[in-house]
Amino acid sequence: MTNHLELVDKRDDDDEYDPFLDRKIAKPNSTTGTLIHLIKGSLGTGILAMPLAFKNGGLVFGLIGTIAICFIYVHCVQLLVGTSQKACKRCRLAVLGFAETAEAVFANGPPLLRSYSNFARNYIDFMILIQSLLTLCLFQIFVASSLRDVVNNQQQIEWSTLAYIALVTIPIAFITQIRVLKYLVPFSALANALMITAFGITLYFLLSERISIGDKNFWPEWNKLPFFMSTVLYAIQGIRYVLPIENNMKHPEHFLGICGVLSKAIGFLTVLYVVTGFFGYACYGEDTKGSVTLNLPKQNGLAESTRLLAGIAAMFSMGLSYYVPMDIIWRRIENRIPKERRNLIQIALRFIVLILLTGVTIGVPELEPFVGLVGSFCSGNLVVLVPVALDVVFRWPDNFGKYQWRLVKNCLLGLFGLVVLVSGTISSIQNIIAIYK
Repeated sequence: MTNHLELVDKRDDDDEYDPFLDRKIAKPNSTTGTLIHLIKGSLGTGILAMPLAFKNGGLVFGLIGTIAICFIYVHCVQLLVGTSQKACKRCRLAVLGFAETAEAVFANGPPLLRSYSNFARNYIDFMILIQSLLTLCLFQIFVASSLRDVVNNQQQIEWSTLAYIALVTIPIAFITQIRVLKYLVPFSALANALMITAFGITLYFLLSERISIGDKNFWPEWNKLPFFMSTVLYAIQGIRYVLPIENNMKHPEHFLGICGVLSKAIGFLTVLYVVTGFFGYACYGEDTKGSVTLNLPKQNGLAESTRLLAGIAAMFSMGLSYYVPMDIIWRRIENRIPKERRNLIQIALRFIVLILLTGVTIGVPELEPFVGLVGSFCSGNLVVLVPVALDVVFRWPDNFGKYQWRLVKNCLLGLFGLVVLVSGTISSIQNIIAIYK
């Protein structure tokens, strides 16, 4: 059976088709609006983990390494978006999502790989599903830890993180039952406002604290290097939002390029990551926690409010974060369920998945291992390996430039992705196992 994304033998007149002209979007985003959306997609609780990255990478290497990883991130996103745009042109389609891009590239790639197009699509969906679920676990721990620090300190009690995980699951159970995107908009807007406020106050504390760098590490220990890379990749994660944002642009031609929307957004975020990571670790040293808000002084009311604001923001953002994995799961089972039972089944499914995730967070109630696991296993795949693989398959066999320089470059990037994936995942699993010892 012919794949609906297969090329209809029109390679010779690829240049005659412009997918940008074919996009029919009722309310497209402006270039400025796209820039804001792209920043918002990557600016979340991950930035609060940047001091942890510098704790594992050291002040000097952390500075250099963060800039380098952000540069690699920009390049890999450019590979993904560029490949998607070229696949749209080749398949004569206006837009393609992440999974659809993978399917189209393999369907029109080398003959030996064409039968794997459906696998490529399913693999992207699976990785986005895993990333989303692990991120939800991390959010749940973050909310519980933030609430624990505030309530225990204010009420002089000694409740454990596990008790707060169980407690916050109650409101989260209601938030995650919201299925319509437009009803999630107020929650997301409030979450963004709270997170920006919390980050602003946190930055105020970091920049006003007296710091001493003499007793801090400047360079990483080898065994901590994977965790540094994983944490930075976790902080900057947002690749699953890139193509949906680009597909809704009024001027998609402004997205790529040296002065394009992508470069501006990640350039701005890189400055925030470096400042937060450097000053966070310089302030708190080896006591730096998985979220810098947990390090702020407990006797200060403004600092307490920061933990509370960030925790509530993370809880409200779980509705939108939950939408992505549930949409992937529901699309695969919806047609197998009688229409009259779909509402009840979806309510039960959403609740059961949340209970399973809660079981995982109760088993591993620590932020740091989850930060590393999401960054290494998920971002190592989606941010580095997948865009590189799609670019290679699309260009195969003779479109790699003089001396095959693009192929060599992609092989080096792929090697970096594998190192992050393997070493970071092993380190995170070892940290999780150490919790039980």
